[in-house]
Amino acid sequence: MNWKSILVSLVMCWLGLGLSLPSVAFGMDRSTDLSPETRPNIILIMVDDMGFSDIGCYGGEVQTPNLDRLASQGMRFTQFYNNAKCTTTRASILTGLYPRGTNSDKHLRRNMITLGEAMKQCGYSTALCGKWHLGREQINHPFHRGFDSYYGLLDGCCNFFNPSQPDPKYKGGKTRVFAENDQRITEFPDGFYTTDAFTDHAIDAIQAADHAEKPFFLHVTYTAPHYPIQAKPEDIAKYRGKFKMGWEEMRRQRWKRQQEMGLVTPAWKLSEGDSKAYPWETADHDFEDLRMAVYAAMIDRVDQNIGRILKSLAETGHEDDTLVMFLSDNGGCSEEPGGRDPKERNPGPGSDYVAVGPSWGWAQNAPFRRYKSWLHEGGITTPFIAWWPNRIKPGTINRDVAHIIDLLPTFVEIGGGEYPARFENNEILPVEGLSMTSLLNGEPRAGHKQICWQWSGNRAIRQGNWKLVWDKLDKDKQWQLYDLATDRCEINNLASANPDRVSQMSKDWFDWANKVELKVNR
Repeated sequence: MNWKSILVSLVMCWLGLGLSLPSVAFGMDRSTDLSPETRPNIILIMVDDMGFSDIGCYGGEVQTPNLDRLASQGMRFTQFYNNAKCTTTRASILTGLYPRGTNSDKHLRRNMITLGEAMKQCGYSTALCGKWHLGREQINHPFHRGFDSYYGLLDGCCNFFNPSQPDPKYKGGKTRVFAENDQRITEFPDGFYTTDAFTDHAIDAIQAADHAEKPFFLHVTYTAPHYPIQAKPEDIAKYRGKFKMGWEEMRRQRWKRQQEMGLVTPAWKLSEGDSKAYPWETADHDFEDLRMAVYAAMIDRVDQNIGRILKSLAETGHEDDTLVMFLSDNGGCSEEPGGRDPKERNPGPGSDYVAVGPSWGWAQNAPFRRYKSWLHEGGITTPFIAWWPNRIKPGTINRDVAHIIDLLPTFVEIGGGEYPARFENNEILPVEGLSMTSLLNGEPRAGHKQICWQWSGNRAIRQGNWKLVWDKLDKDKQWQLYDLATDRCEINNLASANPDRVSQMSKDWFDWANKVELKVNR
C-alpha cells in the first residue's frame, strides 16, 4: 500500500465522508498508535453452530493447526458471548446493537449502520463471503448495506455440494438463495463445496484490495458445521472411529484438556447431564460415530481454508498488518430434522440431510450446559481468537467478559474512525457495544454493566458475575441464579437464597426487553 493512498483514506475517515452531522467518538485512548502505517486490515471469520470446545486450542479432537496457530500467537477469550442463534448473532455483529424485535427481516433497519457501512467510512474496502441470513430485500441485502462485494448464501443453510438443491420435505422443501453481489446464482460446477467457494472469493477480495492499495475489512461467514452435515470423503476418513467413546466420555476428555491448557479455573466443575440427551448405551454406535466424524470433517475443512486465507495474507505482504478474529455464532446444535434412524439417514454425502442431534450437540459445548437457542453458557459462549502480529501478546488467555456487540465499535476505533450520529439522512441508534481495544492490548476495561439475551422463550441477564436464566424447558418455570465467579458451569442454583437479587435482575431484564421491542409476558 503506498503512502498517498493511505493518507487519502485516513483523511476521508477523519472528515466523516458522507455524514451530515458530527459523529460520536468512542473516547479512544489515543496512546494506542493508530497512525496510517499501523492501521490494520481486519478479517472476521465466523463458523455456524460450532461448540465451545470443538477446535483443538479449546480442548477438541478436530485437527485445527491453523486456528491453533492463531491461538498460540494471539489471544483466546474464555468469556466471549454471542446471541445463541444464527440471525440474532449476525444482527448484533453487523450493527453493534442488541437485535430489535423477533423478526429477522427487521433486525437490520435504516437507523442502524452496518459494519460494511462503518468501515467504508474509514476508507476500507469491504467484502462479505458466506452466510447472510438477514433478509433479501435491498434494505437488508449485504451488497446494498456497505459491502463492496458479496458472495454467498442469503438464507440460513443449504446443501454444501449443490446449494440449488431443495431442502427435504421434513425440513420444509425450501430452495435456498445463493448470490454474487445482487445477482442470484442457480448453477454450481462439479466439485463445488461451499466452504471452499467462500474462501475462493475471500482470497479474491484480499487480492483486489491489495491491488487497489486500500486497507480491507473482510467478513467470512462459513456455514459449516451447521447441518446438513456433509463433507468430503477424504476429510471424513480422518475421523471415523474416533468418537466411539461416546458423548459423555468425550466431554470428560475435553474437560481434562481444558484444565491442562489453563482455559478453565479450579473453581469450575464439569456440568453433567442434559434433559434432551439420550444414553450412549442405547445408541447405534457406528451411526453416531459417523455423524460426529462428518461434523469434525466439516470443521477440519474450515481450518484448511483458514490456512489458505493466511497464506494469501503472506503472499500479498499483509501477514503482519492484519487483525484476524474467529468465533462461532452460537453453541453446538441439538436440532435433529429427519431423525436419527440409521436405516433412513446417511451422514456425509450431498444426497441426504442429517444433523448430529441433541447428545452430540450438548457435548460439543463442554464443559457448559445446554446448546444453541438456550441461554445457559453452552448456548451463548463461543471460542474467540484474536490474532494481530506484533500487537497482541502471543499465547494470551483473556478472562474478561465481552460480547459480539463490541466488535463494531472495536473495528471502527482500530480503523481510526468514529461512529456516526447520522448516516444517509437517517438518525442512527447509539451503539450499544464497547470497544475491546484495551483488552487486545492486554489491559482491563470497565466493561458492561449488564448483558442480556432472549431467544424463543429463553431469557438471561448477566450483571457482574451474577447471571439470571430462564429455561423454557424448566418444569418449575422459575428464574435460576448463578454466581459465575465460582460456578461458571451453572450447577448450583442460588435463586431461593437471593430473592431480592432475582427480583431486581428480573425487572432489569424486562426493562431491557421493552427497550429492544420484545413482546413478552412477565
